[in-house]
Amino acid sequence: MKRRTLLMASPMLLGGCAGSLLPKPSRSPTSFTLDDGSSAATAVSTADGAPVLLVDMPRAAPGFDSKRMIYARRPQELEAYAFSEWVDTPARLLAPMLARSLQSGGAFGAVMLAPSAALGAMRLESELIRLQQDFSVYPSIVRLTVRASLLDAATRAVIASREFDEREASVSEDASGGAAAAQRAIQRLLTALSAFFSQQARRRPSAAASGE
Repeated sequence: MKRRTLLMASPMLLGGCAGSLLPKPSRSPTSFTLDDGSSAATAVSTADGAPVLLVDMPRAAPGFDSKRMIYARRPQELEAYAFSEWVDTPARLLAPMLARSLQSGGAFGAVMLAPSAALGAMRLESELIRLQQDFSVYPSIVRLTVRASLLDAATRAVIASREFDEREASVSEDASGGAAAAQRAIQRLLTALSAFFSQQARRRPSAAASGE
């Protein structure tokens, strides 16, 4: 009887061992977006003859040119969350947000993402310098830095250039808190960037008329 019981139990034991040896399904990363939905384009009135602006795809500094969500615990040392990432590279996520924000400023007749068949009088070039969550302070902060330049499309002359830097405290010490802080930081950056370059664009006709 004991021998029969052992024999009957053996398949169950083997089945349990085989199950433990099977590869476990990998955990899917959680994806976050930079756009919280508040940067939707709004209808604005533009002056007759307002220039068309082409927005080039932003470049990204080394270390920030992937979908990885970057954080730092020590100076000059970048790390990435294992199971959290952006839905696309931050630079690609930034491009349409730049276009919508600049269009809402009212200084441009149209704002198009390059490449485009449209002929623009001006171009906006930008570079994502950093987007990282800093854990060397508490609460952690997200630092977002973008350098942007407004160019004359025909001559490539720089009309204006500026570096924008925003810092936002995170409400939680994790990727979710960092993503929410990044969304708030980017809205402030977009507001400042749009205001600055819209002002520069409006000054161009008056400067040409006065012979400056």
